[in-house]
Amino acid sequence: MEQLEKLLGNISDFVWGVPLIVLLVGTGIYLTFRLGFLQIRTLGYAFKLTFSPNQDHSSEGDISHFQALTTASAATIGTGNIVGVATAIVLGGPGAVFWMFLAGLFGMATKYGEAILAVKYRVKDSQGNMAGGPMYYLEHGLKQKWLAVLFAIFGSLAAFGIGNGTQAKAVSDLMNSTFSIPAWVTGLVLVLFAGLVILGGIKWIGRVTSYFVPFMALFYILAGIYVMIVNINLVPEAIATIFTHAFSGEAALGGTVGAVIRYGVARGLFSNEAGMGSAPIAAAAAKTDLPGRQALVSMTQVFFDTLMICSITGITIVMSGLWEDKSIAAGVLTSEAFGLLIGDIGPYLITFGLLFFASSTILGWGYYGEKCFQYLFKSPKAVWGYRTVFVLFIFVGATTSLDLIWSLADILNGLMAVPNLIALIGLSGIIVMETKRLQEKIKEEKAVNSNSKEAQL
Repeated sequence: MEQLEKLLGNISDFVWGVPLIVLLVGTGIYLTFRLGFLQIRTLGYAFKLTFSPNQDHSSEGDISHFQALTTASAATIGTGNIVGVATAIVLGGPGAVFWMFLAGLFGMATKYGEAILAVKYRVKDSQGNMAGGPMYYLEHGLKQKWLAVLFAIFGSLAAFGIGNGTQAKAVSDLMNSTFSIPAWVTGLVLVLFAGLVILGGIKWIGRVTSYFVPFMALFYILAGIYVMIVNINLVPEAIATIFTHAFSGEAALGGTVGAVIRYGVARGLFSNEAGMGSAPIAAAAAKTDLPGRQALVSMTQVFFDTLMICSITGITIVMSGLWEDKSIAAGVLTSEAFGLLIGDIGPYLITFGLLFFASSTILGWGYYGEKCFQYLFKSPKAVWGYRTVFVLFIFVGATTSLDLIWSLADILNGLMAVPNLIALIGLSGIIVMETKRLQEKIKEEKAVNSNSKEAQL
C-alpha cells in the first residue's frame, strides 16, 4: 500500500509539474492578448452585471448570473485559499504570493473563455435543465467526443476527492482540534447540510450559495482587512518582502526563482481552478442572452478568489514573519499568523473561515461531479444515485484518512485541465467572435439609452 501511495504521489507531482503549469498560464496569456486585456478593460462592467439588482430572468437558463457565480465560487473558494496559500509560501517563500497574484490576473481571461464556450454549446437535458461545460464544447465545438468522455470521467471521479473528502477531512480535523468535536459528529452534520442542498439540484444549490458565499467571502475579507489595519505598520514591509523575493530564490525550498514561480503559480491556479474546466459547468446553467455576459460575471470569480482572498492570506502570513519558522506546518501557518497578529480570536476566525469555505466547496463540486456523470449516463436515476453516493461519501471523508484516494483525485483533477485547455486553444476563435458580438450589443444598448435620455429632456 505504501508503494502504491508513493507511486500515485510521484504521478501527481508529474501531472502538476512544469508542463501543465506552463500550459495553464500560457493559455491565460494567449487569451489575454487575443482579447486585448479584456479582464482589465471590462472589469467595471463585469462587476455591474454581477451585482445588478436587475438580473436576467427572461433568458434561457436555470439560475441567475449571480447564482451561477456563487455556485462556481462555492466550489473554488475552499481550503486552497487558506492552506494552499500557506503551502505556497512554505515551499516557494514570500515571493510566491506575487506569482499567485499574476497567475490569477491571466486566469481571469481563461475563466472568461471557458464560460463563453460553456454557454454557447450548452444543451437541455431530459428534465429541461441546462447541461454544459467542457464535455459539451469538446464534443459539439471541437468535435472530439473522446476528449469529452475523458474529461467527464476525470471530473466525476475527482469530485469525490478534491471537492468532497479532502474538504470534509479538513473541517473535521479543525473542529476536533479547536472545539474537541468528534469527527463522526462533524461528518454527520456535513452530510445533513450538504444532502438537503445537493439532492435538491442546481436551483437549490444556486439559492443557498447566493446567500452563503457572499457572507463567507465578506467575513474572511473583513477579517483580513482588520488584521492589516491593526498592524498597519507591518503592511509596507510585507509587500516589499513579497516583491523582493518574487525575483530571487531566497527562502524558496528549491533555492531558485523557478521554485518561487512554480509554487506561486501552481497554488494560485489550484485555488481559482482557471483552466481546469470545473467552473464553466456552473456558468452553463445561467440565464443569459449572450454567452459573453455570463463570461464576464464568471471572470470576477478569479478576482475575488485569488486577487483578493488569496492575497489577504499571503500578506497576513508574510506580515507575521512566521513563514521563516520551518517547524510550523503549512496546515496551521495561517491560523498561527492570525493568532500572532490579533490574539486568541485569530485561530477561531480561521476555523470558521475554513468551515464555511470547505462546506461550500462540497456543494459546488457536488454539482460539477453530477453533471460530468450525467454526460456519461443520461438516466435521471443514475444522476440521483450519484448525488446519494456523493453525499454519503462526505461522512467517509470526515472520519477516515484515505491518502490513496486523495492522491488519485489530485491526479484526476490535473488531468481534467488537459482536454479543457486543448478546447480553449482550439476554439479561441469562437471566444473572440462571441466577444465582438457582446461588444456590439453593448454599444447598441448604450446608444438606445442615450437616445432615450435625450428624448426625456
